[in-house]
Amino acid sequence: MAEVNWVAHIQAPRGLGPQVRKALARLMTELGHGDKALTLVLVGDSEIRAHKLQHWGEDAPTDVLSFPTYEPGDPFIPPHLGDIVISLDTARRQAEQLGHSLQKEVKVLAAHSLWHLLGHDHSTEAEWEGFRQVQARILEY
Repeated sequence: MAEVNWVAHIQAPRGLGPQVRKALARLMTELGHGDKALTLVLVGDSEIRAHKLQHWGEDAPTDVLSFPTYEPGDPFIPPHLGDIVISLDTARRQAEQLGHSLQKEVKVLAAHSLWHLLGHDHSTEAEWEGFRQVQARILEY
């Protein structure tokens, strides 16, 4: 089964890590990447804001960032797909606004970022469909 490494730079609620790691590993396996690994890093708004400024030139927090370890379209996909960085502060606010649990929000953000790590983008409405599908699928685990 796929390997999901969990790094928390911010205190996460008890049980969040195992639940999200298991769901994300199952989704990776279902998508044909059960032999791969990734790292999921939980941070606060200040840390994700610093990453966004450094890598995208935008000085604002966000919910999730994806850092792939290869260029999309490259025929060689390395054993480690990349890093997913999620702001737990933003995820918590979004979960409250949407009226669902923090666990659900983190799973959705992780699935969204995984789809990016696998080379997908959402520049058009048609491209968004793949994101919606993986985001819905992870909630079944």
